[in-house]
Amino acid sequence: MKNQKTSTAFVAASWIALLAGVIGFIVGLARAEMLLNEKGYYFTILLYGLFAVVSLQKAVRDRQENIPVTDIYYGICWFGTLSSITLLIIGLVNAIILPSEKGFYAFAFLLALFGAISVQKNTRDNLSA
Repeated sequence: MKNQKTSTAFVAASWIALLAGVIGFIVGLARAEMLLNEKGYYFTILLYGLFAVVSLQKAVRDRQENIPVTDIYYGICWFGTLSSITLLIIGLVNAIILPSEKGFYAFAFLLALFGAISVQKNTRDNLSA
């Protein structure tokens, strides 16, 4: 099976999703009326989540292409992804902010994670095409 190059439209949409999620999340944090340590918590969770999903996407793809990936690394990737989402949920449930703000952070976070996965996939597909 020959790999096809990813369409320019999907590459652009992926980058837009990643940037909209990350920039929206960070702008929301910058404008939020919360303590600096709270902002740091959410920012760290964003970075952790982005790294985790890119690592997971790579590990899943490597396994599909019969590139060796240890079970421990694969498990850590899944743990990192799920724990970042869980930590965001715990933080938002306990945050003293409006429900609309909680929803904004949740959706910006998920959009950023989706964008990161898509950008990683597109980059890998276009390198192998």
